[in-house]
Amino acid sequence: MIYLEFGAWRLEFHIFMYSKHLLKNGLRVILMPMKGTETVTVLAATNAGSRFEMPQEAGLAHFLEHMAFKGTKKRPKAMDIAKTFDAVGAEYNAFTSKELISFYAKVASEHLDLGLDIISDMLLNARLPAEEIQREKGVILEEMHLYQDTPMRYVDDIFEELLFGQTSLGRMIIGTENTIKSFSREMFVNYQEGLYKASNVVVCVAGKINEAKDLKRIEKYFSGLADGPVRSKTSSPAVQAHPRARVHWKKTDQTHLMIGFHGYSIDHPRRFAAELLTTILGSGMSSRLFHSIRERRGLAYYVRAGSQSYTDAGYIAAQAGVTNKKVPLAIKQILAEFKKIKNERVSIPELRKAKDYIKGHILLSLESSDEVASWGAMQEILEKKILTTDELFRKIDRIGPADIQKVAKELFISRKLNLALIGPFKDARPFEKLLKI
Repeated sequence: MIYLEFGAWRLEFHIFMYSKHLLKNGLRVILMPMKGTETVTVLAATNAGSRFEMPQEAGLAHFLEHMAFKGTKKRPKAMDIAKTFDAVGAEYNAFTSKELISFYAKVASEHLDLGLDIISDMLLNARLPAEEIQREKGVILEEMHLYQDTPMRYVDDIFEELLFGQTSLGRMIIGTENTIKSFSREMFVNYQEGLYKASNVVVCVAGKINEAKDLKRIEKYFSGLADGPVRSKTSSPAVQAHPRARVHWKKTDQTHLMIGFHGYSIDHPRRFAAELLTTILGSGMSSRLFHSIRERRGLAYYVRAGSQSYTDAGYIAAQAGVTNKKVPLAIKQILAEFKKIKNERVSIPELRKAKDYIKGHILLSLESSDEVASWGAMQEILEKKILTTDELFRKIDRIGPADIQKVAKELFISRKLNLALIGPFKDARPFEKLLKI
């Protein structure tokens, strides 16, 4: 059912309703009322992130996200923000990705005004004091060290650097030690002024809300966000002529590896077929990789597969943690599963199971207001439209075994293979020799 309203449009479907509004300053507002909840989430998402940085700015977007919590004009100290949120039992945080910076607060519905007030204050009025910037450099460097000491996560960055090279997609979101130490207040201001524009921001409010009243509240708090030209993201061309491997030496008892191919962008027509393919390969304890690598051969505790889509690029990959001596065997078995799904069509029952797996995970995630707000905001920012669950599920249901095989045949090519490893190895060449299907 579609309802038209002046200055907005509304769509109703079986989980929740949402309406989209455009404020006078160009800000997009998504309202998503939910039944059966006493909470509300305010989320402000900006189409920013590390893809909008120059090489010398690597890590600036993530650092700027930290600085929003260090004080605003209305709440000059970090403790002022923390105490105000903590006083009402709020859940609040922020995150930076390669194409997004988001701030959110989840509060009891009676405290919606407070959530709107603080999130808008952080977005519009961060003070960026020079002394706090200097102090936070140490914090972020320790965050980097923590991340690098977690190879199960860090291998993602090694893999993306291998895929995308010295481009914005290939660089770590957190930056480098040299860039972090070099940041000045002026750099933050320039970055913020180039991206924190009304037409580049989406505010999504989900939960127990009154749409008519709360839209006016949102306009009150966010009307001060100016519009104007927006900084462009840098391109990340995906060109590959031969298989590649990269090792990151670390003294470990277990090697963490990630192996895969360039994939599809977020608007590619075969993106959802690719997601189904990786679900069949490595999502859940009944998936092919879990059965082959862990259950049959005992090679790994964790093994999984997934896909990542950006606005103009993407990839498909499998990941595992394997005892060092058995890495070559694990690689061969993963490649065997890639080859099998490329050469043999999946059965109807296995494909149906994968579809139900994806649908179930989506429905479970949309039971909380923070996940619903994230669902709405991220789609609006990155795809410029919001798919309802009904629309998404119809797309998934139209995919057949031939579509899965088409993706595998198109992407699973030996010369396009990429392998990243973290473990006690210094030479990638022996692993490159294994990269063929």
